Amino acid sequence: MPTNARSAALGLAAAAAVAGLIWVAVRPETVPVDLGTVATGPMRVTIDGDGITRIRNIYEVAAPVTGKALRSPVAVGDSVRAGQTIVARVEPVDPGLLDLRSRNQAEAAVKEAEAAVSLALTQIAKAEADLDYAKSQYDRSETLANRGVFSLTQLEDAGQVLKVREAALAAARAQHQVSIGALERARAALIGPGSDGEGGTCCVEIAAPADGVVLSVTSASERPVTAGSPLLSIGQPRDLEIVVDLLSADAVRVRPGARAEILRWGGDATLEAIVREVEPAGFQKVSALGIEEQRVNVILDLTTPPETRPGLGDSFAVYARIVEWQTEAALLVPVGSLFRDDGGWAVFAARDGRAVLTPVRIGRMNETDAEVLGGLGEGQAVITHPSDRIADGTLIADRAALN
Repeated sequence: MPTNARSAALGLAAAAAVAGLIWVAVRPETVPVDLGTVATGPMRVTIDGDGITRIRNIYEVAAPVTGKALRSPVAVGDSVRAGQTIVARVEPVDPGLLDLRSRNQAEAAVKEAEAAVSLALTQIAKAEADLDYAKSQYDRSETLANRGVFSLTQLEDAGQVLKVREAALAAARAQHQVSIGALERARAALIGPGSDGEGGTCCVEIAAPADGVVLSVTSASERPVTAGSPLLSIGQPRDLEIVVDLLSADAVRVRPGARAEILRWGGDATLEAIVREVEPAGFQKVSALGIEEQRVNVILDLTTPPETRPGLGDSFAVYARIVEWQTEAALLVPVGSLFRDDGGWAVFAARDGRAVLTPVRIGRMNETDAEVLGGLGEGQAVITHPSDRIADGTLIADRAALN
């Protein structure tokens, strides 16, 4: 080949190589993407939260009087019958200890009362003697009056004296009873702890207020109690409800009668429940992140039979999903394809190998899907989780097809 021809061929090859490098450098990049599809299907929106089971009706048994509660006749887990099973016994408390001054005063009061009893007996003896004398005087006056020696006035005077003496004897005997009572009261003040006395049997027996199972016993041991002190609690473990505390912003969306599912309770089956009540007042709670939140309790009634939830008891942790809204036919787009654009929602639709920025109108959303109200049609492919390499008009390739 002539030198000129060879040089021209080399020049053309070099120019072609440079042109190829320039084209490779400036050609649009094809970005691999994950695609989803807009489709019609069922959709539901739920409000989720942690919950705690609790027995619907718990009966707290308290001491009706101040005294000494004997050792509990029942234990946690025992079955009880309303009005039949004795669940607690309370007897009078032992008297307190006396210090030296109090004991000396009590002993002096006993001696004083004993002297009063002796004085009362002496007064009774004197009153009896006066009465005997008054009776003999009245009998003598009556005899003389019958003979005409005494006047009726003298007889009446003798009768009056007799009545006074009878009243004096009755008063002396009454005073004797008073002094005996005072002596017993003074002796009772000397009774100390552990003293043997009469009437030491149990005075109050408390029967179970309802059928159920003993849930807790405050203390099984004998101990002093005051009126109103809690002794034990009774409930029916099969009659459960669930308390779910939700953020107040979520609780306002819950309506009584809404269906709910109970998960993570320990069994394989999903339990069914219905919202019975949304409490009207909220409360403040500090979250695990240390944030103060306003929470509201939502009460759920379990509708699943107790036989299908064995082992589930009081104060067990569960996870509740409350259905706020659901439909069997909605146009759905993967929620991972949505992003904010110019104050609204948008997606990158996949058309002819390019990403197309497409504004959409969105209705309800859940964790996986969003309801499409406009902007997309059924069967339309959209890019899920678009990266910052995607823009309107970017060349794209389905990552699944590349594999």
